[in-house]
Amino acid sequence: MAVELNHIVIPSRDKKGSAKFLAEILGLDAPVPFAHFMTLETSNAVSLDYDDADDPRPYHCAFLVSEEEFDAIFSRVVARQVTYFADPRHSEAGTINHGHGGRGFYCSDPDGHNMEVLTAPYAR
Repeated sequence: MAVELNHIVIPSRDKKGSAKFLAEILGLDAPVPFAHFMTLETSNAVSLDYDDADDPRPYHCAFLVSEEEFDAIFSRVVARQVTYFADPRHSEAGTINHGHGGRGFYCSDPDGHNMEVLTAPYAR
């Protein structure tokens, strides 16, 4: 049997707001309720299931996208005046990176989760 990631639960103070933020930034379909979660579906069938939490510990999620998708996502980030960074520690504000032969950036969602968008996977 091949092992595939099916879903991940992301703790959130405002599951509807945080799921909506990420859907809008990434250009995904609007989140939908599933059980007590607000769920986003990615194109590779992995769902992000936002759940209520009083004090969520920050997660890191990385999204691999095409160059064209990156341009659209980055345009939405700039239009919404979302602060973005070239690095995961958020020390290089207002710039993107060019790691691994592609482009990438990091930003925080409303709960402080570190969201990464990149066009080239990390070399392993």
